[in-house]
Amino acid sequence: MASKFFSLCRQGVANNVVRNIAAGSVFSKTAASSGARFLNNRVYSSAVAKKAETHNTTDIVGTAGYEGDSPVEVVSPGDPNKRAFTYFVLGSARFVWASMGRLAVLKLLHSLQASADVLALASVEVDISGINPGQVMTVKWRGKPVFIKHRTQEEIDDALSVNMSELKDPQADADRYLHNKPEWLVVLGVCTHLGCVPLANAGDYNGWFCPCHGSHYDTAARIRKGPAPLNLEMPSYKFLDEEHIVIG
Repeated sequence: MASKFFSLCRQGVANNVVRNIAAGSVFSKTAASSGARFLNNRVYSSAVAKKAETHNTTDIVGTAGYEGDSPVEVVSPGDPNKRAFTYFVLGSARFVWASMGRLAVLKLLHSLQASADVLALASVEVDISGINPGQVMTVKWRGKPVFIKHRTQEEIDDALSVNMSELKDPQADADRYLHNKPEWLVVLGVCTHLGCVPLANAGDYNGWFCPCHGSHYDTAARIRKGPAPLNLEMPSYKFLDEEHIVIG
């Protein structure tokens, strides 16, 4: 029994030895192959380095290929032969961007400008030669009615005689006309309550009366009675001559 045990042990040791020898053989072959490749690469790289030194250039780089790879020429970013083309491309791109920006700004400014029809409505010229004393002309300006009244001397005197303490929106009659022409009163025909159009030469004060909610204005277009809080608004205007005014 003991002899058989020792026989099996010797056989197992022998098998291990055979395996180690075989593995060592394979390892040796692999190591030899890798070593040969390493030496070939070192030799090839040394040859390329010597060639670069011979031609005095730094743009030749060797590639350690295993299947006959050849050196690749790399153009450095600072190649003087390419700078002119690079500057041309960059300059052209900047010029295009600048032109596009200028065009965008011009279009924006053009869109902000008032159109011809809007400019035409910004001011209106009116011939007042046909308005007799006591009469009122209504013209349209910026989409709103404008009252132009040729006041009589009696209407002017009535406006001057009003006690300022009686007014909801105190204004002297001298503040209700421009250019030292008290006979001409120019006001917006929009009630200051809710925007209705008052009726001329009507109401308790013979000025304007708003039929919507019963606001009464005097001959100077000042609010005297009713819910309206303010006097009728005065637009800007000027006299071109004795017969023409420009509103706006």
